[in-house]
This record gives sequence, structure tokens and C-alpha cells, in this order.
Amino acid sequence: METETVQAQIQVRIQESRERIGAIILADIRVGTDNNRVKSKCLHFRLARCSRNNKRGDISKFMQGKIIKGIAGFYYVHVVESGVYECKAKGIFRKEKIKPLVGDDVDIEVLDGIEKEGNIVEILPRKNELIRPAAANIDQALVVFAVSSPEPHFNLLDRFLVMMESKEIPVILCFNKKDLAAQPGLAHIREIYQTCGYEVIFTSALKEENLETVKKLLKEKTTVIAGPSGVGKSSLINLLQSKVQMETGSISEKIGRGKHTTRHSELIAIDENSYIMDTPGFSSLYVNEFDKEELKYYFREFAPYEGKCRFNGCNHVHEPGCLVKEAVEAGKIHLVRYHDYLEMYRELQERKRY
Repeated sequence: METETVQAQIQVRIQESRERIGAIILADIRVGTDNNRVKSKCLHFRLARCSRNNKRGDISKFMQGKIIKGIAGFYYVHVVESGVYECKAKGIFRKEKIKPLVGDDVDIEVLDGIEKEGNIVEILPRKNELIRPAAANIDQALVVFAVSSPEPHFNLLDRFLVMMESKEIPVILCFNKKDLAAQPGLAHIREIYQTCGYEVIFTSALKEENLETVKKLLKEKTTVIAGPSGVGKSSLINLLQSKVQMETGSISEKIGRGKHTTRHSELIAIDENSYIMDTPGFSSLYVNEFDKEELKYYFREFAPYEGKCRFNGCNHVHEPGCLVKEAVEAGKIHLVRYHDYLEMYRELQERKRY
């Protein structure tokens, strides 16, 4: 009886919405019972025409856009041909523990057309998402490190690469400040990462070297730009586009690392179909989204040896007859990468133990 009453109330609300708004496509309403409680899933309204007036006398309507920035609970949504709207997320997202991310495609309800304010009412399906940096719907990542000042932290870089591999997001490696490094240093970096299949670019934001190469790789893509603080990410972004000028920072003499200048993720249009996403710098990353047995699949140089070791399921750590270890000894797999693999493997092993 209670179920029938609630279902009737739902139908009344639907009818009221039709009469008030008009021309609504009501998609995918499923109502079921669970312990005499009614659950309504995917109550999703698509509006073709709206006519309800809001407090400012503007026509209330639903629009689709992309989140380009999120600060302190406010989300800035770019709607093509309409501009940017300052929005809050509906309470249902907090209840369901869903957080809108920069890069999300969303439906918004416009509350004030003059002040451009609204509510996010729907997050459209994501093709991928990252936790750190927090972002969604990424085509590729441009990972920026410096060749000097600060010195490249290969373990940190390899952790980021593992994270991107686990999400199947292509990576371009950009080593900035090439004007500060000697050729042997550049060759060492190239030896480590080009040999395992990554595209490596050396740039100088100071001398504006190799920027055209980077621009070509960003064409018609949404690219997250990530890396530690102080490596020149903001300087590169300022040179890659002119619409938004990012604050640039310096290196802390005390800790030898960069000072944070980017405090939130922001999506910036290079042209009509190309976007870059600036993200806060990071100084540490922990791999904890998968089991230790999966880690080997995220080191792409291990792939040719997969399934060929003496033991099935070899993790390339201490097993005899391991072809990966033999490749390390023969110089076919770089020792820097293998050591980082072992460190991450042991971290995952300890995490599982506790």
C-alpha cells in the first residue's frame, strides 16, 4: 500500500513537471521495490523547450557544457555560444559521494541568465577519470619534469607513468629547462624512456625551444599537463596559449623544490577543439589502486617477456628463470626503471599485509 502511494506521488510530480516546463523527454525511469521502499533510478529529464520564469525574469532552461574549473564548491561550466556559468552541484551528488571533476561534461539548470548562475543536475558518462590530478575525459597526458633545477625525480615520474598506464591514457614526456643541462644528461634521460616506448621532448620555456613540436601533439586533444612544482609547467602553458596567463614560481632554496603556483585544476582552450588542463604540482604519489600482481602490466618494457618466464604468473621479483631479470642484466631494460618497479611492488605487498 505504501509502495502504491509513493508511486502515485512520483507520477503526480512527473505530470506537474510536464505541465510547468513542457516538451520534456522523460528517459529511463525505473521504479522497483526493496523492503517496501521505492527506489527510483536514473530519473533523467531532457528538455527541448522550457518556459518557467525565474527570480530575475529570465527563462529557466537546461544546457550542456564542460567544467573548466572548480574552486571551493563552485564549478565553472563553459557552454558553447553562451559563455561560462558559475554553478553549484545538486545535493544528490554529495549524497551519492560523487564529485564533479574538471573535464566533466554536464547538464546544468540555468537559475540566472544575467549573472550566469546555475546548478549542475547531471554528470554525463566519463570515458576516464584521474584521482591525482583530479580530472575527467582526458585524451592524453603531457608530463613535465625539468632536466635540472630541480633535478628529475625518476621514481616520482615512474609512479605517474604507472598511474597513466593503469588508466590507458597515452603519455608524452616533456623535459623542460634543456638550456640548463649538458648533452650527456639529456642522453641519459632519452636512454631510460625512449627505449621503453615513450615519446620524449626536450623544451626550454626560457628560450622558447621546441614549443611548435608540443603544439602539434596537443592538436584536437584534451591534454592534462602534470608534474612537480618548479619545473616550468605554468611558463609552458603561458607560451602555448595567450587567453589565460598563469602565475609562475621559483625554486625554494631550502628544500630544492618548486613552490606551488597552481592551486586548482583548470581547463584552457588552445583553439576550438584543443584543450590543456593545468593542474597543481605534486611531490609524492602512491600506487594503491590495484594489487601487486597487476603492477607488471604497467611497465610497458616488460610486455615482450610476458608469459615466457619459467613460471606462469612470474612477478619478475625473485623467481628463477625470469626473462625480465635477465633483460635487466643484459641492459635491455634500464636498471632505474626496474628498481622503481621493485620499490612499488614492495609497497603494494606491504599494503596488502596490513
